[in-house]
Amino acid sequence: MRPDNFIDRLKLPFRKEKELFSSLYEILGFYPRNIDYYKQALMHKSIRKRNEKGRPLNNERLEFLGDAILDAAVGYVVYKHYEGKREGFLTNTRSKLVSRETLGKLANEMGLGNLLLSAGHSTSHNSYVEGNAFEALVGAIYLDRGYDACMWFWENRVLGKYINIDKVAFKEVNFKSKLLEWSQKNRVRIEFRMLKQKKDDNGSPIFSFQVLLEGVEGEKGMGYSKKEAQQRASKDTLQRLRREPQFIDSIFAAKTERTKMEEEPAMAVPSTEQESEDFIISQEHAVSGEQSFSGGNANDADASSAASDFKASVSGSKASNSNSRAGAPAAKATEISDSSTAHKTAKSIPTSKTTTSDALDNEFDLSDLSITPKEKTREEIIAEAESAAFAEDN
Repeated sequence: MRPDNFIDRLKLPFRKEKELFSSLYEILGFYPRNIDYYKQALMHKSIRKRNEKGRPLNNERLEFLGDAILDAAVGYVVYKHYEGKREGFLTNTRSKLVSRETLGKLANEMGLGNLLLSAGHSTSHNSYVEGNAFEALVGAIYLDRGYDACMWFWENRVLGKYINIDKVAFKEVNFKSKLLEWSQKNRVRIEFRMLKQKKDDNGSPIFSFQVLLEGVEGEKGMGYSKKEAQQRASKDTLQRLRREPQFIDSIFAAKTERTKMEEEPAMAVPSTEQESEDFIISQEHAVSGEQSFSGGNANDADASSAASDFKASVSGSKASNSNSRAGAPAAKATEISDSSTAHKTAKSIPTSKTTTSDALDNEFDLSDLSITPKEKTREEIIAEAESAAFAEDN
């Protein structure tokens, strides 16, 4: 249903504002209720106007709102128009209808650019500035009359009159997507390299991109956004691929060289043989290694050797005592001397020369010896008894 017409109730104090109402009526198909929303929608940020509170007064906030409303409204129209189509097709069609390029052309055809208040902008950039103004206009309609008025405006004032939805839906405009699809099918590496970024006279950014296929330079493209620049570079590169077979040959030659280099081994393959486990000590070497690692110095090894000699000398002295007679003081003195020398070494006494007095003291030190008394024969016992009786008689 068309919004109500209440032009008769309006009182326009100024001729200029009356002209604005009439111009908006030609675009919208109805008269605005609150003209302030539409005035703000037509204010570009370049005029640097502020409100009473000192805040910037331009169409950027309305542009944000109108963008969301357009997505919903156009999405519903596409959904109803193409029944049975898949989500990918619907999304692609909606994107084409609400793109900056489409909205910019639509704004020019509707005469919206003539109402736009700006400090001046380049004609080559009209699709960028005026496309944003169209989104802001939709935001103003939503605040002024609600969502139903936005739907009516799009279905009755845009579709059929300015836009053929079927031509837009089946027109291929995403050249970057097509180029990416071709590169993936042919396993060709693709890169979008940004060449430069600058600003025009109005401060709007301008981007320049170039397509690289396997390092081979493709076409360049410029635009007021990165997406726009990449789309133009992709479109020209696709046309070159179709027209220049030598361009394709150079790309696949570079691909062959790259894959050849990747197939060559970069380094020798590591060995899978395990290293010998030398850290495991076998039992055969455990006994022989005890003496060399037990003490950790030469003095302990000498002490161990001297102790062994001492034990041998003691056991030897026992054997000689069991076979010797009572009258063998010289042999016993020699054994005692050897034993005392071994005992002296076992206590880790330094190897320096000893004095004569020390040698004599050590020679009669019998504290470490335990010698079993020799058993007397029957004749010796009788002889000792007779001697004792003879001594008592005297």
